[in-house]
Amino acid sequence: MRLGVAAALVAGEVVAGDVTVEGSLVEAVGVPGGGGSGLAVPGFVDVQVNGFAGVDFLAAEPADYARAGEALAATGVTAYLPTFITAPPDAYRAALAALAAAPEGGPRRLGAHLEGPFLSPAWPGAHPVEHLRAPDLALADELRAIGPVATMTVAPELPGGLDLVTALAARGVVVHIGHTDADAACAHAAFERGARALTHIHNAHRRFAPRDPGPAGVALVRPDVTVTAIVDGVHLAPETVASALLAARERFCLITDAIAAAGCGDGTFRLGERDVHVADGACRLADGTLAGSIVTMDRAVRELAALGATTAEAVHAATTAPARLLGRPGIGTLAPGGRADITVLDDRLHVVRTVVGGVEAFAR
Repeated sequence: MRLGVAAALVAGEVVAGDVTVEGSLVEAVGVPGGGGSGLAVPGFVDVQVNGFAGVDFLAAEPADYARAGEALAATGVTAYLPTFITAPPDAYRAALAALAAAPEGGPRRLGAHLEGPFLSPAWPGAHPVEHLRAPDLALADELRAIGPVATMTVAPELPGGLDLVTALAARGVVVHIGHTDADAACAHAAFERGARALTHIHNAHRRFAPRDPGPAGVALVRPDVTVTAIVDGVHLAPETVASALLAARERFCLITDAIAAAGCGDGTFRLGERDVHVADGACRLADGTLAGSIVTMDRAVRELAALGATTAEAVHAATTAPARLLGRPGIGTLAPGGRADITVLDDRLHVVRTVVGGVEAFAR
């Protein structure tokens, strides 16, 4: 299969020519004679998405994933982590069982991201405080046995938090710190023990201060830490995004933190047990607290490019950066012999086509 593109983004460099796909793999790039248009890039990877197209993943049935996946593919996403916010253990059990039973097809689900319940009551964000819990490795292991838990966000300063980070990392779970009141020393300790990322920088964690830089200050200067960010024009000021990108560079990772409202317009939607009101591009609880976003990954790429990132840098933040965070070399790249997870962008960085494992998942 020929994609009919004018060029491809390969390891950050634009290679003129078409891309051919054989089965589930990329056969060749830079193929002459295509005469097509558009830029082929690695498929987008979203490591934090709570819901999409009317589907709240915490409450989803197995069949709901097909509807959400179809809508995600239209935004260029070829792989993602359904994310479950803080909830009672039984809600996690049901959500993980539904994820494990979801049929194959469309963007690949790489496991769940449990954003809770081991978070700080000082920085709950939109998470229901009544369901926050002290770190509990036995519960974490029980949940991992039910469904594929790939990532967990934890607050390491809680009693037993650092030990939980160590244990989860040893089990192959990608640990983020977030919704945390950790000071710089505690954040350093968490990263030394195996945590690998900061969840949505400058949102729902101890604030950066000149003599107390907190988790953001630590994450920005450590070369072994990925900095995830919601670039939707709401969660972060343009200067805040730009400064984080300048500091983190290749460690800067776009996430959507999208909720069920994404792709649905204004209205009232559910995020776990909570009602979220969507208007003017923002998702808020009744008290005004931000509660996820409605940004799509393709729009986040465009927003980042509009702030001065090159196309290669913006695409890297949505592809290679999350793939490296997850330790998944088979995603986030476009190269001969690699898996054919490909997004085709027009000259305004809008999605024209999405291919997952060699199968067309979206065409405009």
